[in-house]
Amino acid sequence: MSKKLPEHNSTRRNFLKNTGLLGLGLGVLNQKIYAESAIENDISYYYDKNKEIKISILQTTDVHCQIHPHDELFWENGKSVFRKTGGYAHLSTYLKKRRKMNPHTFLVDTGDMFQGSELSVKTTGKAMVPVLNALQYDLYLPGNWEVIYYKKSMQTLMGSLNAPKVCANMYHDLGDGKKGELIFHPYKIWNIAGVKIGFLGYTDPLVPIRQSPNYSKGIIYTAPEENLAHYIDVLRNDEGCKYVIMLSHLGLSQQIALANHEACKGVDIIFGGDTHERVREPIQCKYAKVVEPGAFGSFVGRLDLTLKNGEVLKVTYHLDEIGVENYKPDKEIHSLLTELEKPFAADINTVIGYSTLPLYRYFVIENTIDTMILDALRWRLPDTDIVLSNGFRFCPPRSTPDATGKIPITNGFIYDMLPVDSTIRTGKVTGKQIKDWLEKELNNVFAKDASKRFGGWVIKFSGMKVTFKAYEEMGKRVQSVMVGDEPLNTEKTYSIAACERDGDPADMLCRMKNVAEARNTSHTLHTTMREYLGANSPVTPTPMGNAVALDAPKDLLTQVFGVKYEFR
Repeated sequence: MSKKLPEHNSTRRNFLKNTGLLGLGLGVLNQKIYAESAIENDISYYYDKNKEIKISILQTTDVHCQIHPHDELFWENGKSVFRKTGGYAHLSTYLKKRRKMNPHTFLVDTGDMFQGSELSVKTTGKAMVPVLNALQYDLYLPGNWEVIYYKKSMQTLMGSLNAPKVCANMYHDLGDGKKGELIFHPYKIWNIAGVKIGFLGYTDPLVPIRQSPNYSKGIIYTAPEENLAHYIDVLRNDEGCKYVIMLSHLGLSQQIALANHEACKGVDIIFGGDTHERVREPIQCKYAKVVEPGAFGSFVGRLDLTLKNGEVLKVTYHLDEIGVENYKPDKEIHSLLTELEKPFAADINTVIGYSTLPLYRYFVIENTIDTMILDALRWRLPDTDIVLSNGFRFCPPRSTPDATGKIPITNGFIYDMLPVDSTIRTGKVTGKQIKDWLEKELNNVFAKDASKRFGGWVIKFSGMKVTFKAYEEMGKRVQSVMVGDEPLNTEKTYSIAACERDGDPADMLCRMKNVAEARNTSHTLHTTMREYLGANSPVTPTPMGNAVALDAPKDLLTQVFGVKYEFR
C-alpha cells in the first residue's frame, strides 16, 4: 500500500525507508544490528517543513473479527443504552472520510484481529487478511489472541498483511528457555515533514498463562521493562525521533503501570489494547499518556499532531464512535465481506434459540452472557457442585429482537461468545483449594499493584455464592463462601466442572491446580450451548448475585481505579 499526497503538499516521494533493530538473540542489548530496505509500506514524506501540517494517526484494536455492525452497550445516566456500531464496511467509510479531510492520515491496529467469530474459526483467520489489507493499515501489533491458531499460523497470518508489524518482546524459543531472534521488528520509524515518529511495540507477556499454553508454544515473551528503556534510547538518541508512540496490548491497568515506570521515560503516548476500555481523554501518568479505543470496531482512536520546522507543536486526541447512522457501508468492502462469508453464512445466521434479556459481557463481576453459559453447564451437569467459566471480555452485545419480540441467538453468536469449542472437564477439589483459588483470581482483577492485574474479569461460577472486598489486600478479599445452602468447608471435597485448556496439565481446571479425579467428558461448550438453548429457549439469563463485592457496585464497568477515567 502506498499513500499519495497532493502535489502541493509534497515536493517528491522519496524512496521508502525501513529501519528496524533486529533481535538476533539480543544477548547483549547494546549490540545494534540495523537493516535498511526500500519497502513500499514504510512512510517517509519530504516537503517544505516550514509549513504547518497536521497529521492524524488512527487506532483500532480488539475488533475480534466482528465484521458486521452490532449492538453496542453504552453506560449513560447510570443505565445501559444500546446503539448499532462497527462493521468493517462502515469503518471503511469513516476511514475514507478522514483521509479525504486530511490526506496525512495513517492507520494502526494493536491486536486481536484474527480471533472471535465463526468466520475466523472456519477459515483459521485467513478471511480477515483481505479485509485488513483492503482497509490499508500502515502498522500492526500482534495481540494476545493472535496465537489462537498456534505460532506458525500466527506468523503466516501476520506475514500476509501488507503493512509492517512491530513487537519487541516476542522471541523464537530455541528450547531450554533460550531466546532466539525477535519474531517481529521491535520498532518502526515514520519520517513526516522532517519529524521522525517512532513506534515501539509490546504485547502481553502473560499470554502463556492467560491463553491455553499450547497456543504460544515456541514463543518466549518478556516483560516490557526488560528492554523498553534501551529501545527508547535508540529511538530518541540514535534515530532522533521527536515523538515516540508505544503500541501496546497489555491492558489498561498494565499500561498505566508501565506509563508510571521509569523505563517508560521518553514515550509520549501509549496506544493500548486488550481490555476493551474506552479512554476518551488521555490518562496522564508520570512518564507518558495512555489511551485505549474500545473494541469490536465500535470506536477509532484519533491522535492529531501539528508539525512545523521539524517539531511537534500541538497534540490532541479524540475517540470517534463508528455509529452506523453516521457512516453508511462502503460498497466494495461490503461486497468483499459478503463473498468471504458466503460459504458459511447459512450456518452463521441459523437461529438456535432466544433470550428475553439483552446479552452482554461488559460488567466486571456478573453478566448475562456468562450467566447463560453457566446455566447451560449446570443443565448439562446437574449433579456437579460448582461450575466455572472464565472471565472473558470478547463478544459484542446482542439486544435487538426479531419478529418474535425476543432476541435471537445464532450459531455465529455461540462462536462470538466461545470461539474455542473446548471440552468440558470435571474433577474434585477441597474447600481450601477453592478459597485459595478465589483469592488468586480476585487478585488478578483487583490487585492494588496495577502491574499484577490480569486482563480478564472476575471468574464466573454457579452453585457457589461469594462475597468479597475488591479493594482489600491479597488473601483477605474473600469474606464468605456458600456452596449450595451450606458455608464452604475447607476440609470437604466438592465436584467442579470447567472447560479444558489446550496444553494445561491433566489435573488443572480454570487455572486451579492439583484437581483430583480430573477427566474430560464427552461434552463440548458449543454442543452444550446448542442443546441447552434447544431445550430451554427462550432463556432469561438473569445474574443471580453469585459474586457480590461489598465495596464496589454490581455494575462496575472497569478494573481501573486511582486515575481519571470512566467507562461509558
